[in-house]
Amino acid sequence: MKKALRKQTLQELKSLSAEEKEVMDAWLTEQLLLHPFYKEAKTIATYLSFPHEFQTLKFIEEALKDGKEIVIPKTYSHGKMDFVVYKPEQLERNSFGLLEPQGDFTILEPSQIDLIHVPGLAFNPSGYRIGYGGGYYDRYLSNYSGNSISTLYPCQIQDFHPEPHDVPVKEVIMYERDF
Repeated sequence: MKKALRKQTLQELKSLSAEEKEVMDAWLTEQLLLHPFYKEAKTIATYLSFPHEFQTLKFIEEALKDGKEIVIPKTYSHGKMDFVVYKPEQLERNSFGLLEPQGDFTILEPSQIDLIHVPGLAFNPSGYRIGYGGGYYDRYLSNYSGNSISTLYPCQIQDFHPEPHDVPVKEVIMYERDF
């Protein structure tokens, strides 16, 4: 079930045109920057996106201008993930093709992060998500008590039942405008 939903949603995401994505990304970024979770947060964890995902770079730039501290994921084998201070000059591509910090970096404890902007492929209406299958975010979120939020395109809302280890995000912002 999850595998099929993952594949279907990924195909739908990859079929969005650059123009559609640009419009949706701008709207989603604006909504994210206006959200109370964002306004209250001093330290924000976000991700460096794949081309088919919500593009986080504009959000990161705006958050830095607003004086927020940005942290990004650093993954290890066995599904372990830390969040480390974002330094663009330290980024290199990992085995998944994502940019990740290399070299010396500062790891933050979950209690030091006010908001986590969580990626995913599919989400149900209750905020449960299907990611890429590594379990990194479910493991991290299970030990995190702060706020979490995700930004979605309409094709990412799917109907599925969560598994016992799944951890929902607290808020979902979904693109709601017509083209």
